[in-house]
Amino acid sequence: MKLHPIILCGGTGSRLWPLSRDEHPKQLLSLMGGRTLLQETALRMDGVPDVSTAFVVSNAQYRFLIAEQMREIGKLPCPLLLEPVGRNTAPALTIAALKVLAEGGDALLLAMPADHAIKDRIAFQGAIEKAIPRAIEGRLVTFGVVPDRPETGYGYIRRGPEDKIVEFVEKPDAKRAARYLAAGDYLWNSGLFLMRATVWVDELRRYRPDILAACERALVEGREDHDFIHIGPCFDDCPSESIDYAVMERTGLGAVIPLAAGWSDVGAFGALWELGDKDESGNVVRGDVVALGSQDNLLIAESRLVAAVGVHNLIVVETKDAVLVADRASPQSVKDLVLKLKGLARSECVAPSRVWRPWGFYEALDSGARFQVKRIMVRPQAALSLQMHHHRAEHWVVVKGTARVVRGDEEFLVTENQSTYIPVGVRHRLENPGIIPLEMIEVQSGSYLGEDDITRFEDRYRRVDVTVG
Repeated sequence: MKLHPIILCGGTGSRLWPLSRDEHPKQLLSLMGGRTLLQETALRMDGVPDVSTAFVVSNAQYRFLIAEQMREIGKLPCPLLLEPVGRNTAPALTIAALKVLAEGGDALLLAMPADHAIKDRIAFQGAIEKAIPRAIEGRLVTFGVVPDRPETGYGYIRRGPEDKIVEFVEKPDAKRAARYLAAGDYLWNSGLFLMRATVWVDELRRYRPDILAACERALVEGREDHDFIHIGPCFDDCPSESIDYAVMERTGLGAVIPLAAGWSDVGAFGALWELGDKDESGNVVRGDVVALGSQDNLLIAESRLVAAVGVHNLIVVETKDAVLVADRASPQSVKDLVLKLKGLARSECVAPSRVWRPWGFYEALDSGARFQVKRIMVRPQAALSLQMHHHRAEHWVVVKGTARVVRGDEEFLVTENQSTYIPVGVRHRLENPGIIPLEMIEVQSGSYLGEDDITRFEDRYRRVDVTVG
């Protein structure tokens, strides 16, 4: 029986701000160095027999970033199921299950959150292979991480004879967590699941027919666009529920397989310190960092030198537009900080300084009264939409590559060290006709420089939810 990885790619990871933002969440970041968490998840089952195409379920907002990251690792084409709104893991898995059944009949589904880290891929694959016979025979299998400490940040699963699930336990206090560790039959709830598509749908029909009905309607209402499958707008009415609450805590078909593979949900900066390679002073450093007389810190620099002197047990994260300094003993408080920033309407919690688009990215360099400066990169053969601005003019200077510019009724090329000017109210388009990335500097000037000052006339990416480029 074929096995389809179902990659659940929702969530923002607010406890990892300022690295993770609403528009660029943690699963799309390279937090461990090298590939992103999404890419590592997509590659996790490589080499296992009978593994078929992965399905990715995500928010429509991230679709172009996801497609690009899957392309980079050779995993496109693959179905990208786009939710109009997030409705937790049970509806996400159901949408994927219904799509798998519609395309080819019954199959095994391996539900994997895209924002987890697993150090030992071989051990992970071994646990999956052990669970496959259970799933084929009709069990709903979850994977319980073998605990190595009395962790209070995870839920637990109590394992009984023959891998049966005795009970699910909410996050415990420290005393109960120590008792669970000593008992030996409690495992951390990993959020990983393996089951047959038909069994999942049948159990959902039994326990949450409202979720199943809403997902069936949403798929019928949906539309396909290149690699994207847009789930219908009636998905908004689907109840929001996790796989655990919807089915696993109710079904008599549940089973739990122990997992000892260096798993982490990378839920906060403490996890990055625990997973990272430490120097002789216990510091985990990334980027341009110099530490003197400092111990057991997480020090991350993205754009400039970070120097630490005589500090201990700190989290210091520097990005181009924000710096976080926190006590390593309370990394969960970062989420509360993000809520406060949102209450203050701070843009730093929404988008990073570099904003990705299907054609490339733009990056804010400087701004002031009536002006803004950006760096723009356009991928080869890509193009921005045909557009117009009502309140700003733009000056473009090409630094690398060649730009094809549409300005009103004109069309012309601008090469390295050349520039052009786009007046207020004139239709224009920027395109890269070459084979190398186009890099340029854009200087905006005008009475209003907000990203919503755009009228789009034509867009090859068929965007209706993005106001920029």
